Amino acid sequence: MFTTPFLDLPPLLSATGTVQLPGSKSISNRVLLLAGLSSGTTVVHALLDSDDTQVMLAALRQLGCAVDTDGSTVRITGLGGRLDVREASLFLGNAGTAMRPLTAALAVLAATQGGNFELKGVPRMHERPIGDLVDALRQLGCGIDYLANNGYPPLRLGSGTLNTRAPIRVRGDVSSQFLTALLLALPLVSGDNAVIIEVVGELISKPYIEITLNLLARFGIRVQREGWQRFVIPQGSAYRTPGDIHVEADASSASYFIALGAIAAQGGQSIRIEGVGSDSIQGDIRFVDAARAMGADITGGPGWLEVKRGQWPLKAIELDCNHIPDAAMTLAVMALYAQGTTRLTDIASWRVKETDRITAMAIELRKLGAQVTEGADFIEVTPPADWRAAAIHTYDDHRIAMCFSLAAFNPPGRPVRILDPRCVGKTFPDYFEALFSVAQTRTEHIPVITIDGPTASGKGTLASAVAQQLGYHFLDSGALYRATALAAMRAGIPETDEAGLARTAAALQLRFADQHIWLDGEEVSDQLRREDVGAMASKVSVWPAVRAALLELQLAHRRLPGLVADGRDMGTVIFPGANLKVFVLASAAVRAERRHKQLISKGISSNIDSLRADLEMRDARDQSRSVSPLKPAEDAMVLDNSALTVDQCVAVVLDWWQHRQPFG
Repeated sequence: MFTTPFLDLPPLLSATGTVQLPGSKSISNRVLLLAGLSSGTTVVHALLDSDDTQVMLAALRQLGCAVDTDGSTVRITGLGGRLDVREASLFLGNAGTAMRPLTAALAVLAATQGGNFELKGVPRMHERPIGDLVDALRQLGCGIDYLANNGYPPLRLGSGTLNTRAPIRVRGDVSSQFLTALLLALPLVSGDNAVIIEVVGELISKPYIEITLNLLARFGIRVQREGWQRFVIPQGSAYRTPGDIHVEADASSASYFIALGAIAAQGGQSIRIEGVGSDSIQGDIRFVDAARAMGADITGGPGWLEVKRGQWPLKAIELDCNHIPDAAMTLAVMALYAQGTTRLTDIASWRVKETDRITAMAIELRKLGAQVTEGADFIEVTPPADWRAAAIHTYDDHRIAMCFSLAAFNPPGRPVRILDPRCVGKTFPDYFEALFSVAQTRTEHIPVITIDGPTASGKGTLASAVAQQLGYHFLDSGALYRATALAAMRAGIPETDEAGLARTAAALQLRFADQHIWLDGEEVSDQLRREDVGAMASKVSVWPAVRAALLELQLAHRRLPGLVADGRDMGTVIFPGANLKVFVLASAAVRAERRHKQLISKGISSNIDSLRADLEMRDARDQSRSVSPLKPAEDAMVLDNSALTVDQCVAVVLDWWQHRQPFG
């Protein structure tokens, strides 16, 4: 998962391959709560691992449920409708799928069994309305107090006297989550009589209620539905675990890759989506129909979809999106590639989501050059006459981050910056990794920053830190030479055997992950830092055959979204066309002192004078070698870090990088 402040997407050209989607957020959190309320143990398979599910799991643990996780499988021993913990303060982040149903369930349990609960979240959660749900629960007799602003969390739930014989009325035109919350909670108090819920006004997002009813049936509750205005929970309803339950992949997340196929899977290529298909119980699977209307070529079956570019440009459409409110955001970005003006209506619920999505989408689409008209419950999008590079503000909204990533496929090849990409953790933590696994572009479009310099200049530490800040891949070219040296030392190949060393380099089986390095399946990070290995690497690197053998391995690290390459000839030989070249300098005396401190901290004795003499000898050898002598590239930015901290050096390099970007 990307945890960087921003992520720059270079121009992307096409896409092909297979994507395995994560579990549905809507299904995951409903199943978790149902399992927590049921008698017995429920084994949940393929659970979504996201911010929203983590806060729900944490809440269930606080409430006394036994929760055992093993990867994407979770075992939950439920409460059987009885409070185990009667007082708790629950933090629910920005998860509406946790806040709304937990409010209802705990309100009825606190009223009937005695309890005192506080529910709160992040500041944005405290701006998301919950008043209609609270009003419905107060009709029932629940004791609920607002702790700050009326109509909004945080809340206190306490004692009350329930009357379940009169129908409970709830508005349906703000959020379907209010009705879902009541449907999940009221079976807990249906022992003496049937409980009736009546919907006031037009019910929006009906497909999400279908999900709720489907899952309730899996846990033993058969709700009788009379149209979309009246729901009857039978007398004596009681939650029973189904034993095992599998979470279907997220149809809303599928929308981004359906759109990707429609936009970028061309020339016989296709995007295959696994985990959700034509048999989905989720309403957002109907996004397929909308994408087809815009021109996408889509086939599918149980658990899979396959998408190709069909009509191009895409066709503008006018669509009532009440049935696909979340996925409709993806249509707004697809509209950038359509001929004409796309009008999406009946989307008033966008305004009470993670952010005011109508306003947010309008602002960000305009940044790209689109013409946008917005209203209380609609948005109209006309494609840009002139595409612009843009930094997309995501408003801590996962769906804005994901759908705007598709703008990187724009025809003029403008880059797109996604601010705060970590927000995708709410539903799809590995979204960008999945995107890059199927996206393609020309090699020269993939940005490269090179950081060169002499031995012990701190270039590796700096390059690694810059890569982390940008979310780019990191190439420690020095590690390749040290790995060659270590492998040669183990095999008894002398430093004078150029052919033998080249064969060793060509046969390296290396893996880089989380700043650790594996050689032939063995973790060798510490061994590669040994002084004798470093000295051997300096001698190995002078041989042209060795450098040629490692060239392709180094070039292969240039992958989406970008690369930071550390070495002694990265900007001059390996990546001469790099977007930014940095050459790090520090005196031999400073470098010797730094190396001395490193060795002492590891319990290794050393002598500063000897270290300095060795560094000066290596500098002379590197600068005088016939192939790729150590020197700054002509267009390199020189950074003397003798008196700078690592953080200060990173700030300098990032500032240089920002000045080369088109985002302003």
